[in-house]
Amino acid sequence: MITTHLFRPCLAAGLALLLIGSSGIAQTDGGEWQLTASPISKLLDNNDNFSRDGRFLVYDTRDTFGTGIGNGTTIMKASVTTGLENLVYAPPSVFGARQAPGLGAASYSPVSDEIVFIHGPLLSETAELGFYGATNRHGGVATGDGAGDIRFLDCRDVKSDVTPKGALRGGSHRHEYTANGKRVGFTYDDFLLTQYGRTIGFMVPSDNAPCGASHMAALLVPVVPPASSKPGDLERAADDSWVGAEGLMRAFIGNVKETDGRVISSLFVVDVPANVDITTADSGTKTRYMAPPAGTRIRRLTSTPASGIVRGSLDGTRIGFFASAPDGSRQVFIVNSLGSDLAADPQMRPIQVSRIPGGTTGGLRWHPSGNSIAVQADNGVATICVKAGPDFGKMRWLTRHGAGVPAAEALVWSRDGQRLAFNRRVPTYDAEGKLVKDAGGQDFRQIFLVNFPDTNGDGIAEGLQ
Repeated sequence: MITTHLFRPCLAAGLALLLIGSSGIAQTDGGEWQLTASPISKLLDNNDNFSRDGRFLVYDTRDTFGTGIGNGTTIMKASVTTGLENLVYAPPSVFGARQAPGLGAASYSPVSDEIVFIHGPLLSETAELGFYGATNRHGGVATGDGAGDIRFLDCRDVKSDVTPKGALRGGSHRHEYTANGKRVGFTYDDFLLTQYGRTIGFMVPSDNAPCGASHMAALLVPVVPPASSKPGDLERAADDSWVGAEGLMRAFIGNVKETDGRVISSLFVVDVPANVDITTADSGTKTRYMAPPAGTRIRRLTSTPASGIVRGSLDGTRIGFFASAPDGSRQVFIVNSLGSDLAADPQMRPIQVSRIPGGTTGGLRWHPSGNSIAVQADNGVATICVKAGPDFGKMRWLTRHGAGVPAAEALVWSRDGQRLAFNRRVPTYDAEGKLVKDAGGQDFRQIFLVNFPDTNGDGIAEGLQ
């Protein structure tokens, strides 16, 4: 059942037909079960969707009334035990050819009952700011109780000749708290100097943040426009995440120009000292691009291609990423966060973890213990032991998989490591029992869960030891 008392009047017309009394709890083969069933799109989007106590999963509802984040008008959460769906945040918006503000990519804070997500311009602001876009968004924060209050992490200023210290001039995205909640990482697209590609940054709370925001923001990786880049320059940085609980490293995939002129995607890390002074960053001007704060350092970990959203272990010692195996398939590799493929010590070089026939499709996630990773492959979810020793690389399927199964998407591990959540597109029915489709004409994304079989709590799936 979706509780209706939290929905604002401005959403009533569009959502009235979607409020269906169904918990969606249904056990399936392979240990997984379907948590939700209403005709509302529910995208986990590779974020940190579990609440700190593991009771709820937060998601955005893009593709319900229109495709893409620009047509996302609500942030919702579902109870992990009952499947009940509740509204978290719904600003004034419009239902039509172009909606506002554009909401998506929600994550729970690990230390409080707060949720961060992409927030575009309100409908009342679009005449001045324009509609949602990659360079026209910032990080909104709402409380998980559905009270509807909103604050913004970062200031977006595209009018000042000199950008205020701590402000951004474009759009932030994929907001990710550190495990201790003290820093927020993000990807970034500049509005003023669009010849610069996507890059990454971080935010810290500050009473001196500009234009009423709660955080000061700065870039972590300077990028160079492709038209003027030289060997060794980074043209793009993205697919990033924190390594360790304190945010002292942020791993990312960087598009780097080689000496022969080729541009390849490799694994990098930027070191962010605990005492870094974010006020030393250059917020730029209308003609000068931004620059990171003093003391950050970029390191290249692979000289060969790497891909996917990279993930760091909670203890900060290892980084997982995707790369081509000798047979050409896409597999998971891990590397010491202080190492590289050119390290003299073989133990500091990348090592292949998965050997799944047909390769992997995404969803790399670390168990909190660091002893296992989970990954999507063959339309299902598998777990692999990465603890050094005789069981390293052993794999167990946790869910259904195969050609006849809807693809698993957007994998996320609960903070206690006891279960995983993911999306599947499955047939969905309205209150009258009629099969319905999302705004893109596809089956709705629903949320599925699977328990991690780990009775002794060592972070390794039963049956692998």
